[in-house]
Amino acid sequence: MTQLILSRRASRIGLAPNAAAKARAQALAASGRSVVELTAGEPDFDTPVPVKQAAIEALAAGDTKYTPPAGTADLRAAIRDKLARENRLDYATDQIIVSSGGKHVIYNAFAATLDEGDEVIVPAPFWQSFPAMVSINDGVPVTVASRPEDGYKLTPARLEAAITPRTRWLILNTPSNPGGAVYDIDELSALAAVLRRHPHVWVLLDEIYEHIRFDGGARDHFLTLAPDLAARTLIVNGASKPYAMTGWRVGYGAGPVELIRAMVVVQSQSTSSPSSIGQAALAAALRGDQAFVAMSVAAYRERRGLLLDALAKIDGVRCVPPQGAFFAFVDVNALIGSTTPKGETIASDVDFVAYLLHEHGLAVVDGTSFGTPDHIRLSMVADSAKLVEGAARLAAAVAALKRAQAPARLQQEAA
Repeated sequence: MTQLILSRRASRIGLAPNAAAKARAQALAASGRSVVELTAGEPDFDTPVPVKQAAIEALAAGDTKYTPPAGTADLRAAIRDKLARENRLDYATDQIIVSSGGKHVIYNAFAATLDEGDEVIVPAPFWQSFPAMVSINDGVPVTVASRPEDGYKLTPARLEAAITPRTRWLILNTPSNPGGAVYDIDELSALAAVLRRHPHVWVLLDEIYEHIRFDGGARDHFLTLAPDLAARTLIVNGASKPYAMTGWRVGYGAGPVELIRAMVVVQSQSTSSPSSIGQAALAAALRGDQAFVAMSVAAYRERRGLLLDALAKIDGVRCVPPQGAFFAFVDVNALIGSTTPKGETIASDVDFVAYLLHEHGLAVVDGTSFGTPDHIRLSMVADSAKLVEGAARLAAAVAALKRAQAPARLQQEAA
């Protein structure tokens, strides 16, 4: 039998932890167990009817062929108009690429710019695919820790300390997954001041949760505060979170024309082009009534309140209130070292997540997967009843633990 030999790049990464956690929960539920599943980062709302209707009309019109590799002219014009209308940014259509989801935009950017050993600064907690996509493109993810007292945000001093001559990119995700961090005007300006001292560092600005904010602060865009950095910034956004279009697989990027051209070349040799139907649907979403976005954000805000109230009543966990996105990132450091009713030691957040699933039927994701041990992530893309039940199961699980005299491992602050 011939042995399959995997490439080194394939061996550097594994299955996305979110997907693995969801699969474990589904397998347990299939066995007949009651499971409250709070792992997903996928809106539980249906795609708005006008968006689906636009796709139907595209099908009826025969819009089923390959599109240009960068995306249709119509969708790129809709994205250009969105950036001007909502963000006060001026982009030409040749500075815009449409890809098979926001993740694909990021992958194309790294494939087009990274050589072996090039470094990418990844603030932690991070979306799990960031370091994986750096690694698979031969880059080196440089994780920079943040602290709960800083709202899980990258500080200027930590950014400055992480930059080396090999640094190619800084990833800035705001609002962020999983910490819910939203950088305010002063914080963005301070980071921009550091970047000005290092002109070789580009910025990948992931704004997929752009509209899902609870902080009520001013929404000045990073590039309206630092327009001089536009020449080395890639904006990443998409349809999945604001319009509940996860399965449509359509996202977009906007940046300097030379970068976009290189990304288009990469894309032309992989997917050729994004889905023609998905592109028609996103164009309709961007141009249409935005009431759906406001409705979903209002629902997430209500769920956030319910979950935070419930978490506040559980001794041994603490949660920095998320300012955006739809996750609660919960510090469980005080529980590490505890013993379960079966006599098993909770030595890590990974152990705690396994205990929650198998003993209490609650599926969440461990913080280690996000580069921040001793935490768990709970998704708020579930109805209020499910969130209340999930919080109750978490409370029961914590109450059943026999606490150690002190946590076995205190979270270390980075210097």
